Formats: sequence, structure tokens, C-alpha cells
Amino acid sequence: MPRPDDKILYAIPDGTGALFDGTCGDPFSILGRHNAGSVDIIRVFYRDARRVRLVVARRNGGWAERPMRRVDDGGLYIGHISAGAAYRLKVTWADGVEETADPYSFPLLLSEREMDLFLSGRPGRLDQVMGARPMRVEDVAGVRFAVWAPHARRVSVVGDFNIWDGRRHPMRLRHEAGIWEIFIPGIGAGERYKYEILDHNGRIGPHKSDPFALCAEIPPATASIIVAPSPFSWTDGEWMRDRGCRQSDDAPIAIYEVHAPSWRRPTGDPALTMSWDDLARELLPHARDGGFSHIGLMPVMEHPSGWVWGCPPLGLFCPSARHGAPEGFARFVDACHGMQTGVILDWMPDRLPPDMHGNACFDGTALYEHPHPPAGPLTEGRPLFYDLGRREVRGFLISSALMWLERYHLDGLRVDTQPVSADRQEEMAVFLRELNEAIAGRVPGAAVIASDTLSTSGVTVPVTQGGMGFSFQCNTALPRVLSAYMERDPLWRGGFHGDIIAGSDTAFSEKFILCHAHSFGMRDGRSLLSRLAGDAWQKQACLRTYLSFMWGWPGKKLLFMGLELAQESVWNPEGQLDWDSSRLPAPVGMRRMVGDLNRLYRGYPALHRGDCAPDGFSWVIRDDTQNSVFAWLRHTVGSAPVLVICNMTPVVRHDYRVGVPYRGYWREILNSDAVEYGGAGVGNAGGVHAHDHGAHGFEHSCVLTLPPLGVLYLSMAEADLS
Repeated sequence: MPRPDDKILYAIPDGTGALFDGTCGDPFSILGRHNAGSVDIIRVFYRDARRVRLVVARRNGGWAERPMRRVDDGGLYIGHISAGAAYRLKVTWADGVEETADPYSFPLLLSEREMDLFLSGRPGRLDQVMGARPMRVEDVAGVRFAVWAPHARRVSVVGDFNIWDGRRHPMRLRHEAGIWEIFIPGIGAGERYKYEILDHNGRIGPHKSDPFALCAEIPPATASIIVAPSPFSWTDGEWMRDRGCRQSDDAPIAIYEVHAPSWRRPTGDPALTMSWDDLARELLPHARDGGFSHIGLMPVMEHPSGWVWGCPPLGLFCPSARHGAPEGFARFVDACHGMQTGVILDWMPDRLPPDMHGNACFDGTALYEHPHPPAGPLTEGRPLFYDLGRREVRGFLISSALMWLERYHLDGLRVDTQPVSADRQEEMAVFLRELNEAIAGRVPGAAVIASDTLSTSGVTVPVTQGGMGFSFQCNTALPRVLSAYMERDPLWRGGFHGDIIAGSDTAFSEKFILCHAHSFGMRDGRSLLSRLAGDAWQKQACLRTYLSFMWGWPGKKLLFMGLELAQESVWNPEGQLDWDSSRLPAPVGMRRMVGDLNRLYRGYPALHRGDCAPDGFSWVIRDDTQNSVFAWLRHTVGSAPVLVICNMTPVVRHDYRVGVPYRGYWREILNSDAVEYGGAGVGNAGGVHAHDHGAHGFEHSCVLTLPPLGVLYLSMAEADLS
């Protein structure tokens, strides 16, 4: 077959002008390899190149260079080679020579199965399909990019590798999915990149971060960063095998909630944050010494500079670069598991920030966000809401959840959702059921914790039984009622006795975690300690009573950082905990008591096995409004019961009789008024004997001295049970 003449070979195809001005939506129709009989025409676009040559594979081996002709001033080069011959490009720039494969010579990248996974919204690891993925295509190393922007007229990858010029690497649209893709050879991990999007109105907005990015720059910089897919060398195999038992309904779960940036600052400088390796060295021993079973992290996903709480997150797939590289986060989780401590992450699937370098108005339309925001003024900086009615968005969010659990071995997610309007409640319910089914199917043993904002019933009932499928739900109602009670003058507390009693009516309506969460730390601009009634001593006693009450009450536990140190100052997310005062007697005593509470909670089965079962709790005294005393039993089959007695006034109660189910010696296993906790040491000399004197519906009773503003835990030795 004769070779076409030069008029055909070097003809400038239609649409080239759109390529030059950055409006071309189909670059593969112009660039790359195009057959013309016995030869292939090669077209490339290098606007600032001084020269481009073809490096062509010879039939008998080796390579030969052939010139390409610059056919216009825009930067279009055309050459030709034998049909089917392999080739590379040799580009001469002002500062050197680059040899590379042609990005427009590669075939379709995403398979039909991968695109169907995205379009269907079926649960899966879309982060392994979308975004920037280093790989080899036709034995050429590079990075495959894939991004969803169905309403865009053109999408390009921009980065340091193409001087952020959107005309250099426009992508190919897979029309059936609305996904744009390209393979860029010769680049790899560490490169910064974004997407430049020409919307349907012909406007180019701010460059967009990758919704599926696994790494990002430290804010306020906003570029995404390519990361290598190399696996982390985990050492937590035993933990992962056993964690389902550690997070069951009967397990002692006590979570230390942490805002990683403000837990402690390097040298106290508010502009600095600790690395994950530093947190593993300092935070992990602190939590472990405090007896906590888990560390609960407030959102660590990448987020804009102004959102100091870490929410709403912008990068749902990447740990914030403020604490170092992603592998540092993996090392932190691995270190936690090595010290028998789980890690639970706050995960927010409902809101996204309005920052225009993120997912908001991604392709010029409301793609990820709900097209009709909730009623009310749209103030600057107000978060948007994900469109949970769109299956692609649900798949995107579920992929994020699965990624954190699988890639980073997290032990659970606390799904933080805001109350939604009536017209969105069903969308939210459908999404949450899909989420929990996906996690249960792919990550058995992982815990999924619902926020207290879910007002529907059946939150912790399995999906197969018509429920939402969560492992647990946060209960902030009881801690709020209890803190409000402790803020009142003790003289009037008896009148609000019923508020506490009412907590037992709903204690088992779901599988609850009692949450003294970060929201308590900023209420009214004051700390809990500063709001409690009384003088300085009484405030400390009230706080010890508050914590001891919660740890004796049914339900798993969550405590926000700082309360274990009796922090007087309100939590400041831009500061740090008050470590300077943490060595004073009151904080030292409070931390010691919290550690003992957690050890008792873990060591006495009656205190944790019945957390989610009504038969693990029974009232002993619930109507002593005159003295403001409460008492209840925690019990479980085959183990000693624990009696909890709370004196909510600053008056010592002498000779106070309490009914118990067994006669014999009841040992005082906790006294919140102990001297080592900062109390006065009023108590019962280590324990009391119960005799055959009926009280409170029992045949036996013991006579106690109740410390002022104090809580007692008493239990029997197993051998004494009869």
C-alpha cells in the first residue's frame, strides 16, 4: 500500500483550534496514533517545546529517531511511522531533553466492570479505581487518572509535570459513565496535581483537588499528591483476628476521644502539630495508662484551613498532611494495636465544605452536593450536604468508609450526621443501611457507631431485622441530664431527681455508648468543671461523682480529652490541653481515678457484660429525693454483682442502710472521695458486712457511710456468693 502524500500526512485536523484554546473535549480524536493505511500518523501537542522527535522501534531491533514537523504556531507536531510500530517521544525543551511515551497512544483504561461499579453505586473500593493510581500500562510506568465530571466539556490533569497548563493533558471522556481518564507516563509518587475543568457554560473555575486523593498538601496549599500503592508492613495480625470479641456487646469499651492537633502542640506552639509518630510515643501511653480500650479520633481527613475541628472534611480518602504522610497514620494505628488499643475515627458522610477547590460545584453543577440546600440563608462558609439520593455519591461515600477500615486497619467509625429535613430522612436511612451492610460484609468485627442525632428507632437492630444496622449509638442525653443536675445547687437537686431516674427508662432502647464528647468541651464557652456547683473543692468532687456515676451506669463509655485532667479551661481547638497544670494534685488525682474506673470497668464483668441488656441493671434506691441518693446493682451471670451508691449532696450520710442480694462482706472497690483522688477520705474502711436485715426489697442489707458528693462501688468476692 503506497504511503499517503504529505498533504494527507501533515493535514491539520478539524478541532485543533479547540485543542489550542483549551476547549477540546475529545483530545484522542486529534492526538496520538491514527492509521492511514501503511503508516500511522502521530500527532502531539507541545506548546513550548523547541523540537519533538519520534523514537521508533526497528523491525530488526534497536531504535531510530525520526523528526516531527511543527505544523502551526500553537504547538501541534505531526510525524509518521510504519503502521503498528512502537514509538516514544523525544522532546527538547529550553532547559533539557525529555524522552517519554505518548499519553495519547494508550488504549481505554477503565474496564466495563470498573465503570459499572461506580455507576451502580454498589459498595466497593472505588479508591482503587478512581483518582491517581501509579501503575504500568503496556509495560510503561506512569499514573492513571480517573475523575467523575459528567457535565464538563473538558477535564485536564494539571501539575508540576506540565507547568499547570490545562492544554497539555486533556482527558478522554467515557461517555457511558461520565468518567474522564488518561494515563500519563513518566510520573509517579510525590507529584502534585489537580484537575482543570471547563464547565458546560464554557467557564474554567478554580483547579479542583481530586475527590479520591490519598494524600494532599499541608493547608492552606490545596494540591493533591500522588502516592505509591506499596502496602504497609502491618504487625497487628493477632489484634485483627480477635478484635470482633473486643468490640462486642459484652466487651468493656472505653474510648478516649482526641482532637489530634490540640491534644498537645510541639513546644506549645499553636502553629505546630505533632506527627503521627510523636502521637504514638506520647498520646498512646497516656490513653493506655488511663485504662482506655480505644482512642477515638475526631476527623483526621484533610480539611480546609478554617475548619479547626477537622469537619466537614474535604479529602474523604486522605489523612491530613498536618500530621505527616499517610504511612505515618498507618504506623500510628499499628502501634496502637501493638499496645492493645483500638482506634475509632469520626467519619462525616453528610456534609462537605463549600471551598471551591473541593467537591462543591465540581463540574460546574451540584454534582456531589444536594441541589436544593436546606432552608435558611446560605451564608459564606456554610457547609453543603451530600446528595445521598444519588447512587454515585452513596458509592463514593461508602468507598471512603471501607478504605479507612481496610487500608488503615481502623477498628470502627463513629458516623457523625446532622439532623436532616423530613424530605431527606428516607435518603439518609437508605444510605446508612447500605453503609452498614457493606461494612458488615467486607470488614466483620469493625464497629459502626451512630451519632445521637439519629432519632429513629432500631438504630442498633440488624438490617436483616428491619433496623439501621449500627453496632452502637451515642447517648449524650444521660451525660447532659447528669451534668445539668450537678450544675444545680445541691439544696435543689432533689426536685430534679426524676430527670436522672428517667434515664433508666431508655437505657436499653439501643446499644448505647455514654458520650461525654467534644461538644461538651465548648458549651457556653465554659468547661464542665467551671459550670459545676460549689466552691473549688466541691467542683472537683462533683466532677469525680459525675464520672463515677457514668462508669457505673449501663453503656459503653466515651470521654473527651482533658476531663481526665480536670481541665478548668474550655477546650480550644487551636491551642492544647493545659499540660502545665496537669501535675497539680487535683489533675493527678482525677487522672488516677479515671484509670481506676476503667480498670474496674474492664475487670468486673458485671460492669460491662450487661451494658446492652436490661437484666444487667436493677434499681436499689431511686426515690430518696430528700437525701439525693441513688443506688443500683450491676450484675451478670456467673460473676459478682457491683453495687453503685451515689450521694449527690455535700453532706456525709452516716448509718445509711442499703439493701443487697447477698449477706457477707462487701468490699469497697471504689470510693470517689478517696484521698488519692483528691477527696477527703470519708468511707467505710475498705468494706462492710451485710446482715439479715431486709431493705429495698432484699433480705439483706448493709449500713454505710456515704461520702459527700461521692460515689461508692462495692462488690463481693466470688467465693462469698451464696
